[in-house]
This record gives sequence, structure tokens and C-alpha cells, in this order.
Amino acid sequence: MTLEVITADALAPLHHGFFSRRGGASSGVFAGLNCGPGSSDQAEIVALNRSRAAEALGVAPEQLVTLHQIHSAEAVALDTPPATRPRADGMATATPGLALGVLTADCMPVLFADPEAGVIGAAHAGWRGARAGVLEATLARMAELGAEAGRVTAVIGPAISQSAYEVGPEVMATFLADAPENARFFAPGHGDRSQFDLPGYGLARLREAGVGRAEWIGQCTYADPARFYSFRRATHAGEADYGRLLSAIRL
Repeated sequence: MTLEVITADALAPLHHGFFSRRGGASSGVFAGLNCGPGSSDQAEIVALNRSRAAEALGVAPEQLVTLHQIHSAEAVALDTPPATRPRADGMATATPGLALGVLTADCMPVLFADPEAGVIGAAHAGWRGARAGVLEATLARMAELGAEAGRVTAVIGPAISQSAYEVGPEVMATFLADAPENARFFAPGHGDRSQFDLPGYGLARLREAGVGRAEWIGQCTYADPARFYSFRRATHAGEADYGRLLSAIRL
């Protein structure tokens, strides 16, 4: 099956893509394009999937860089593929031909670009990382390479939507302690639970950081099992593991 690569007009003409699970070589619960080396999928199959994605991006497999993601506010600037995956959740580069990729399965994949400066970025942002400041940290690494926030376009790819993202009262309390106006990102759920708008929160953080343009492509990972992996859906189904979606950008 041909790979499905979702693109955003806002990031054109840069090579980029939010890859769905379609078109990969994995099977079972990973069926499709599982690009996560941290999963229990066969390593050689994951490598094959990543190679197919790299080809779609027009780079060699070794030029597709991903991180050892830790739900942090850590971001790094890169000029060459690192020998080992950095423990971080955001990265930036000004090196043509280097593809920056993040892996998600409900969290937000965010791709950044300042074409005028020739600087790109990518971030993995769940609620912890977004709250801690990974989006701002990625913008800071981009600024070190010559980007200006007002020229940056940031696009959030497939992520869990508010209707599918139930959280406990302790999560809402954490956000309200940060700022009372964060209440706008929560809707009533069952009992003491709330529905959290992760993409909405991400967009607000990006806009507060001064990016020139920020948008979400509007695709929910939980709601579309044929196209996307979802940690929460896999958990609800009692599955032992889940695939990881790749989102990547290059100059």
C-alpha cells in the first residue's frame, strides 16, 4: 500500500509530512507504518518503515533524525545526524537535507519553519511537555540559528481531540494553578473527569510565543484507527503495545 502523507499548505514549499499508519510493513497491533524504535515491533521492520518514510521525504534513512522522547521541555539544535538519539522532545536545524522527525500516538507532533531564515524545527508535545514549555524551547533553538518567531509557521499534526481526551481532576487542577484562564481548555466529562483540548492548548502556547502562524490540521488520532495509532485507544482495547506515527520536515 502506498504511504499516506498529510501535508499542510502553510508549510509549503518545504518538504514535510504527517505520515499516517498506511503503507508500512508492520503487522498485528502495529499494522502499517510503525516508525517507533521504542515499540516492541521487530527492529528490522521499523527500520524498513523509516526507510520508506525517508525516501518519501527525499533523504537517506540516516538523515532522518528522531529523538529519545521523554515528555520534557528539552530541545536541541542539530547540524548533523547525532550518533545517538538525544534525550529531548524538540529540535531545530538550519542544515539542508537533514530531516527532523517526531513520533506520536496521541501527543501533538508540531512542525515549525522560518523559510526566510532557512531554519526548521519539530517537537513532540503531550500535555506535560507542552505545559513545561517544549514548544517555546524549540522556538528558542530555532532563534539561535537565525529564526524569528514572527516569521515562523507552526503546524500541529494528528493528535487526540478534546472529545476523546478524558483526564482526571488532578490534571485540570495543575493547569488552573498555572493560570485560571486555562479553564477554557476543559469541558465537563463523566463524574469528576474533564475533557482536555490538547491541540487548543498547544495553539494558545504557540500564539503566546509570538509565532506568525499556528494551526492544527484537525485530525484526531483516537477517532480514526484505520489511519492513526493511538496510545489511549490501544489502552482501552487492552492491547499490549501500539505503533508510533512519524511527522517530519526538512529544508
